[in-house]
Amino acid sequence: MGTHSATLEEVATLAGVSRSTVSRVINGSPSVSPNAKAAVEAAILKLHYVPNHAAKSLASKRAGAVTALIPEGIGRFFRDPFFGTILSGIESYLESTDTTLTILIASNATKRKTAAYVAGGNADGVLVLSHHTSDEFVEMLEDKVPVVYGGRPLHGAATKYFIDTDNVGGARMATEYLISQGRKHIATVSGPLDMPSGEDRLEGFLAALKDAGLEPGPIEAGDFTAVGGAEAMARVLERDRNIDGIFIASDLMARAAIDVMKLEGIAVPEQIAVVGFDDSVMATEGQPQITTVRQDSFEQGRLMAQILMERLAGKNPDHVITLPTTLVVRESA
Repeated sequence: MGTHSATLEEVATLAGVSRSTVSRVINGSPSVSPNAKAAVEAAILKLHYVPNHAAKSLASKRAGAVTALIPEGIGRFFRDPFFGTILSGIESYLESTDTTLTILIASNATKRKTAAYVAGGNADGVLVLSHHTSDEFVEMLEDKVPVVYGGRPLHGAATKYFIDTDNVGGARMATEYLISQGRKHIATVSGPLDMPSGEDRLEGFLAALKDAGLEPGPIEAGDFTAVGGAEAMARVLERDRNIDGIFIASDLMARAAIDVMKLEGIAVPEQIAVVGFDDSVMATEGQPQITTVRQDSFEQGRLMAQILMERLAGKNPDHVITLPTTLVVRESA
């Protein structure tokens, strides 16, 4: 036998007040007499009434939640420390608000479900944490709710809201450091070239070499995963074992690449100096510790949440914020 859920009307009848009076008591309105308030509260206790917050959200047309959308495979989400750091930044801002954070891992294969979820009123806004050329469904969401991107979006950046890292400048800094250490034959394992961050870090690498009058060594694309970094490093060494420096576009890939070099009997940094990107926990977990470009992923997440909440409040925040990078020198270069 099912359990009956008390209704707002039943509470009103038992309390001897109108339905609207019950609603005002539930919502904490001061415009209710003490006697009416006491009668409603007594009726709520007696009937074990639970307010229907879903209906309340529907009436206000607000879900009270924002969604962090990660258009990646679930394996990369759990293995890449970048996502944990940026989500921590988002949550640090939202914890002082009444808004809940939900996390949605999706891809083009699940785009219909994703769009339906957002369009169904489950999210007041979306925070996009990773974006590939193939993720066209992400831009479709902009017709449903406000969207803020973590990193420069692929299309129409001039009209969109995003918090970016100075990826070009950071990669240039990394490569210039390798050059300053006397390295002349420098390769790179780039990020995915269907992502703006991958393109931008490759651009900074090439610009630094051009300014120094040096030709680039082998260029192999990785995918920001350990497996992808290891495979790309193996391809670099197949093409040219005489490189003396390498810029690798994420610490996760850099750690895997160093492991490949160790297996090949290559000393780091004596034979090949390595600079990564992120300054994640991977930079200091293992030997040698990795010289890397620090990006503030926590602050990026915090600012993404702030900009989205300001948009939802009807304010007009900055469209674009670019966070600076710094070089952290350790043992690998």
